[in-house]
Amino acid sequence: MPNLNDQRPDPDVLLAHVQAQERRASRGKLRIYFGASAGVGKTYAMLSAAHKLQAEGQEVLIGVVETHGRRETLALLDGLPLLPPKAVAYRDKTLSEFDIDSALARNPPLILIDELAHSNTPGSRHPKRWQDVEELLDAGIDVYTTVNVQHLDSLNDVVGGITGIRVSETVPDTVFDDADEVVLVDVPADELLARLQTGRVYHGQQAERAAKNFFRKGNLIALRELALRRTADRVEEDVQAYRIEKSIGKVWKTDAALLACVGSGPGADHLIRSAARLASQLSAEWHAVYVETPQLQRLSASQRERILKSLKLAQDLGAKTAVLSGQDVANEVVDYAHSHNFSKIVLGRHRYSWASVSLHKKMAALAPDLDLIEIGRAATDPVDPVCDRQDSRNQRNQSDDAVTRHRAEFFDNAPSTTAWTDATMSVNPVRWLARHLRYMYALLAIVAAAIACTPLLNFLHLVNIAMLFMLVVVLVAFRLGRGPSVLATVVGVAVFDFFFVPPRFTFAVSDFQYLVTFAVMLAVGLLTGHLTAGLRYQARVASHRESRARALYEFARDLSGVLQDEQISESTQAIIQRAFRARAILLLPDANGKLQAPAAIAEGLDLGIAQWAFDKVEAAGIGTDTLPASNFFYLPLVAPMRTRGLLAIQPDNRRWILIPEQRQQLDTFAALAAIALERVHYIEVAQEALIHMESERLRNSLLAALSHDLRTPLTSLVGISESLTMSKPALTDLQQRMAQNLHTESLRMSALVANLLDMARIQSGEVKLNLQWQPLEEVVGSALRASTAALVQARVQTALPADLPLLHFDAVLIERVLCNLLENAAKYSTAHAVIVIRAEIDDSHSMIKIMVDDNGPGLPAGREELIFEKFTRGERESATPGVGLGLAICRAIVEAHGGRIAPASSQLGGACICFTLPLGSPPSLPDFDASDV
Repeated sequence: MPNLNDQRPDPDVLLAHVQAQERRASRGKLRIYFGASAGVGKTYAMLSAAHKLQAEGQEVLIGVVETHGRRETLALLDGLPLLPPKAVAYRDKTLSEFDIDSALARNPPLILIDELAHSNTPGSRHPKRWQDVEELLDAGIDVYTTVNVQHLDSLNDVVGGITGIRVSETVPDTVFDDADEVVLVDVPADELLARLQTGRVYHGQQAERAAKNFFRKGNLIALRELALRRTADRVEEDVQAYRIEKSIGKVWKTDAALLACVGSGPGADHLIRSAARLASQLSAEWHAVYVETPQLQRLSASQRERILKSLKLAQDLGAKTAVLSGQDVANEVVDYAHSHNFSKIVLGRHRYSWASVSLHKKMAALAPDLDLIEIGRAATDPVDPVCDRQDSRNQRNQSDDAVTRHRAEFFDNAPSTTAWTDATMSVNPVRWLARHLRYMYALLAIVAAAIACTPLLNFLHLVNIAMLFMLVVVLVAFRLGRGPSVLATVVGVAVFDFFFVPPRFTFAVSDFQYLVTFAVMLAVGLLTGHLTAGLRYQARVASHRESRARALYEFARDLSGVLQDEQISESTQAIIQRAFRARAILLLPDANGKLQAPAAIAEGLDLGIAQWAFDKVEAAGIGTDTLPASNFFYLPLVAPMRTRGLLAIQPDNRRWILIPEQRQQLDTFAALAAIALERVHYIEVAQEALIHMESERLRNSLLAALSHDLRTPLTSLVGISESLTMSKPALTDLQQRMAQNLHTESLRMSALVANLLDMARIQSGEVKLNLQWQPLEEVVGSALRASTAALVQARVQTALPADLPLLHFDAVLIERVLCNLLENAAKYSTAHAVIVIRAEIDDSHSMIKIMVDDNGPGLPAGREELIFEKFTRGERESATPGVGLGLAICRAIVEAHGGRIAPASSQLGGACICFTLPLGSPPSLPDFDASDV
């Protein structure tokens, strides 16, 4: 019968649940209307629910709703109060966004916020709308919102792989999982396509594009499956939370999860493979557990190895594994199934039916609500070791203390360099002597007890003397183990009979009652010794667990204060040496992702295997399927953002790597080291960014100061030099040439200072775009006129299509871009340069490409992108004048217009710079009749 106390809820779980409820009590409630794609009716369902609540007397406020022009949705807006949007200025445009300040000020009981994944306009309080929702919830306001499956962060790449379209607006899964309610709005694919065709999803060209790309039937079916599965997972979490809250121990068969029970026999692998196939057929999660009981502490080395390999096989086949400790297999398995809500338990069939029938019947009696699935034996299974007693008899001669120590270390994550095998025990004379000395100590303890009790025979009753012998048996069991305690019990009963029970010094018994005394002494002694040895084993297990927890705490504490990679390496190597008794080497990558060799390469360390494990983000070496004969275990250090390094571990005992709990603890240490490395990396990045920002601010301030201070004298110098060339009386030819050169250099210097000032203004954000709809041809013409002096020796051609539409740009700034490109082309080309200005609309019909091409030497190899940086020139050492700001100014201006600038392939064999501008939708021009002219 199960213990009634086992049905009581876990107090720690209840405390965590109560604390979570307290946190939720002060927050608003979040309901998410969840769908597979646009058009399924999420917003419609949300507005319908709002109307129903309003009819019941509850106040409802619409924060933001996107109707997309759908008539049915627009009709539901009637009668619901709407919060006025907030106007946000962005790039000389005014956009409408959700006004969170007004919403907080009005403090409605319920607010509707459509499109949870929406990205707010730069300059808003929060970058994402879901962050606005979090602030509303913290203020105690209930929120109804909508989201599609492709916007969930964890499914974003999956949906992108299915549809070929990767959306950039996502919502963290934690927001979805923490929602109080999730309402699935589901529509079959055919019905959704019919809605699209009738204009109930999108209109006009947008509907046509959607039908050709995203809204294909296969895509919609796959998205619908993802939405249904994600909702089912969310509901399963709600079921588990409710079971914990209500302390429900009975399994609810809401999921087809499987629990496979792994035994010590050779049929375990067949059981695991069968369970894996069954889980795959049911599309169900499955676990594999092995129960370690005191009766199984005497397994042979071959059986222990077989158990570890079976658990490793289960992990490779996708199961979560666990090693349970307890007195009874059935009780432990049933408790595990109830706590994890497993409805099906998979068991193996033994060759001897009595063993399996007993276990099956006990499980059926303990948990009549569970399904027991029995897997038949494989035809190639050898004799079942459950009943293979010869192996157990051979093992019984081993030291109980050694067995207990080994089991505690072997199955509870405490590797030991003293782990033994049958062979080492038989050939090690020191251990042989230590094993037999324990039995001798047990005999000596009984003899000492007899000698001590002999003088007390005249003062104590025989019952009290028997109790003294029982005390000695307990002490022997506690100090020497189970085997010596059994010997002490048998010998103690014999000594008590021979020396103390009348007639003394004979084994004859004068009173039948003494036979009962002997039997009780023997039974109590054996039972007490067994229990004491078991408690000794449990105490050792608890000690090892406490040491592991302490090691984990110390490692986390040490890593919390480190600021350098070298400190992390030292801490990691020290803790692994101390906790696992293994040598560890931390390998870190360079800037190119190649692992750096340590100062002293250990024998057996293969950097090729280490690099493979780092690149593939897979463990290799001991205990894996990749080069298992290696002397090292290679474990990548995977941080949240990327792989930060690799841990190479050389254990003293290869077997402990195979233990699932041991690997889990090692993975925990590796995760802590990876997070520490990533934290140190971002500290360095932040410091570098701060230094770069300060240097940029200093440089911009210096540029602005120099530009302003130099501009006035340069303007005067330009005017004076120009006046000098026109002075009366006329200058001589030599003087005229000198004055002309002075004027030319003054103009060039003035242009450089103007570039410096413009760059400082652009970097500081002082430049405001004056966007107007205007033809590109006019700006090209004005740029050619402004660059006449620089293009004296060049032949310029234009190739602009006659049907170019009007463009929305700042004419002054785009003219500056063209002037800089033309001057660069003339400056770095040959004496008779040919420059062509071309324009064309790109394939997406959303941008126009403008190219300035020349027949010069082209761009320097390997520096195509660097030339757009500030103070970077095409030629490092050159007589060509300039400070390397022209292209940097071009990039800043083009990007401010929403375009891009980059090198392109040249048709003339030289350099070609291409920049793009958005096409937009130009205003329609009025139609003029002949009578209006």
